[in-house]
Amino acid sequence: MSTKRTRDCATIGEKVAFLSRPSAYGLPPGSVQVRETHMSWVFLAGDRAYKLKKPVRFPFLDFSTVAAREADCQAEMRLNRRLAPDVYLGMVPLTSDAHRGFALDGGGEVVDWLVMMRRLPDERMLHDAILRGVATREQVQRVAGLLAGFYRNLGPAELSAEEYVSRFARQHVNNRALLEDRRLGLAGPRLNRVLTVIDAVLARDPELLASRVREGRIVEGHGDLRPEHVCLNEPPVIIDCLEFNRAFRLVDPVDELSALGMECARLGARWIGDMLIERCVEVLDDHPSKRLIAFYTAYRACLRARLALAHLLDSQIREPEKWRPLARAYLDLADRACVSLCPPGEPRENHPRGSTE
Repeated sequence: MSTKRTRDCATIGEKVAFLSRPSAYGLPPGSVQVRETHMSWVFLAGDRAYKLKKPVRFPFLDFSTVAAREADCQAEMRLNRRLAPDVYLGMVPLTSDAHRGFALDGGGEVVDWLVMMRRLPDERMLHDAILRGVATREQVQRVAGLLAGFYRNLGPAELSAEEYVSRFARQHVNNRALLEDRRLGLAGPRLNRVLTVIDAVLARDPELLASRVREGRIVEGHGDLRPEHVCLNEPPVIIDCLEFNRAFRLVDPVDELSALGMECARLGARWIGDMLIERCVEVLDDHPSKRLIAFYTAYRACLRARLALAHLLDSQIREPEKWRPLARAYLDLADRACVSLCPPGEPRENHPRGSTE
């Protein structure tokens, strides 16, 4: 922790207004881009990016104090340097005094903390490359090599098979509660079919997941592996690890890779997920079943649909037109994955593909 005195009296609006000014970084006018996420503000200034945590509190995190945000910045630095060692440059205090106001690493009291990163080019992010149709097999192979080496060097997490299975069951209950909320526009026969198939796997075939723990496959991974977090530089880097909750990082690599593959498929590049899984399981000497991959894909698609719809419950909704179509796209992916998830002995035709809504 810092030895500087801290206080938490400035508002988030005042901080964002200061950090949006080029003068805060010694840059010419018009040279700062500001991006807002669910839990942060990001300021793109020259060849640097600065991330400021929002003073928010949710059931799964608490950023409500300067000390809590400082600790999270430290965790973000430590964890993200595993997959992006030269991107996360350091932490910068936002200071304030009565005479000069705000400054980055000034002489006043610390009113907040920022993570300083090397700015990555938008056009090199996997998300953008997929949309422009320029992602290559060679680039994806390099990403696969990075991930395979990362997972290979991680030891098995201390987690019981029962806890691993129950974690999915608990989250599935949460998924169902929000996805079935008729105010949010996703409820209907297709959603019920998907949720019922996932229910059946958890109830009738818990060994599908429990065996992964007993095989030592669960590790402290990235936790939020998405195309917008993968940079196709040479060598590639992967940013924005889920740093605020260790339980969310205790994952099966096949789960993370299935989630990334699902996101790539949503953008029109299903081949990327297939290539990543094939390369990584070869290096890890793993032999996951197609059914396991299908379960992880369906479950993650439902989780992403739930997180998309949750934005519609915010007091101030960002991009309100975005979230329902996005949730429906995830439901499409979950429905396709469920074709491979009929419980053992049950005919596949009881779980038809496509929407009947």
